Amino acid sequence: MNGEQARSYFLSFPEAVEDFPFGPEPPVFKVKKKMFGFLRFIEGIGYINLKCKPDEVAVMRDIFVSVIPGYHMNKEHWNTVILDGTMPEEEIKNMIDTSYSLVVQNLKKSDRLSLEIKYGKHKIYKS
Repeated sequence: MNGEQARSYFLSFPEAVEDFPFGPEPPVFKVKKKMFGFLRFIEGIGYINLKCKPDEVAVMRDIFVSVIPGYHMNKEHWNTVILDGTMPEEEIKNMIDTSYSLVVQNLKKSDRLSLEIKYGKHKIYKS
């Protein structure tokens, strides 16, 4: 998966939007105004920040060399994934799924329920 493929995958989630709160770069991906990921490029390679389950943060870093502590984020809850081709695409998608799901779970109840009712829990909570 490269950066453009990651962008498309981020935007495939229900009510996901691309926002630019820091200027023209980096794009930040949000659901109901809450960030579930962002993308930046360094020398043409994509880097994505993803929210993770606290008990999986360090495990993912130990398993994959392309997973590092979240750039400019709380290192206990966020990882950065370097999209350099060393990590299986399905695993990256699983991490993005988890990030989206974790953020939705922490939305205010009315926003969370509106997503669940409109799109179905199976689409909201893929992981």
